[in-house]
Amino acid sequence: MMRYISFFVVLIISTSLAAVEVSQGDYRNRADVSAFIEKMAKTSDYSEAELVTLFSGVKKQEHLFELLNRPAEKELEWYQYRPIFIKQKRIDLGVEFWREHQQLLSEVSKKTGVPEQIIVAIIGVETFYGIYKGKDPVLDSLVTLAFDYPKRASFFTRELEQFLLLVKEQKLNAGELKGSYAGAMGMPQFISSSYRSYAVDFDDDGQVNLFDSVADITASVANYFVRHGWRTGEAIAGPLILQELNSVEKLTPGVKPSYKWSELEQNGLKSKVELAPDVNVALVRLEQKNHSEYWAGMKNFYVITRYNHSELYAMAVYQLSLLIKAKMEQN
Repeated sequence: MMRYISFFVVLIISTSLAAVEVSQGDYRNRADVSAFIEKMAKTSDYSEAELVTLFSGVKKQEHLFELLNRPAEKELEWYQYRPIFIKQKRIDLGVEFWREHQQLLSEVSKKTGVPEQIIVAIIGVETFYGIYKGKDPVLDSLVTLAFDYPKRASFFTRELEQFLLLVKEQKLNAGELKGSYAGAMGMPQFISSSYRSYAVDFDDDGQVNLFDSVADITASVANYFVRHGWRTGEAIAGPLILQELNSVEKLTPGVKPSYKWSELEQNGLKSKVELAPDVNVALVRLEQKNHSEYWAGMKNFYVITRYNHSELYAMAVYQLSLLIKAKMEQN
């Protein structure tokens, strides 16, 4: 009798898996994909049939692997990275964007405490104010990376889950959405988990739209910073001078403000702006062509790195914001 029971259990399981198996496309007959679909159908509002249809149309994006293995923030030094983002056209378009949405940006800034120029600079660095939102199909990218990029499979599997939930919640067309090679979307380039966690419906139209609603876009960028600890009215970063007698090699550069300013001072660093001895700072080191450049990174500098975990990225955003603001104030 036990043999027959076991046989029927195996038969039921096999039939269940066969029912959710993707039979078309690049991910057909994949047991791991079938298991994902079965789990997703049990834990969400998706039916197995809906998910099978979505996965049947997915095309494997082979070109993503090299892009993920060679991000600019790891391949380039500051003197190479800065010119990519600090360009006159990006400054000019930033001023144009700010002027066009001045009332909205002022309202968002007042409500959140995040300066207008920082919001504008983020959008400028991410997508050139919406000109380059990405050309890779988000669903295809996330499926490819979740199932064929073992190095970060767990991260991209979670992002795939979040994307599918986001699509259902916001009534989006999963197959039509385009984004970055890592699945970031919209004008501010939010990954799916960030979209669901930090994006806000600032225009109160019932949908959180990071593709076309400038109100939602700007407020969501500001909310991201607020949720990561932005400190209203506080400094972001300041340049440092390396004294002739110094022991900077004893210090560890980074983005987290883990030093007291007095510690950096004792090791031969001098600030171009006044800093309280007990203020927490990070020692940010940027490589110029023939020398190292040092900055004191405050808590707000660290918050910018939560958007992209790179001191190069955060400094590009900060310096772009200063240049945009300076040009705004000239006119």
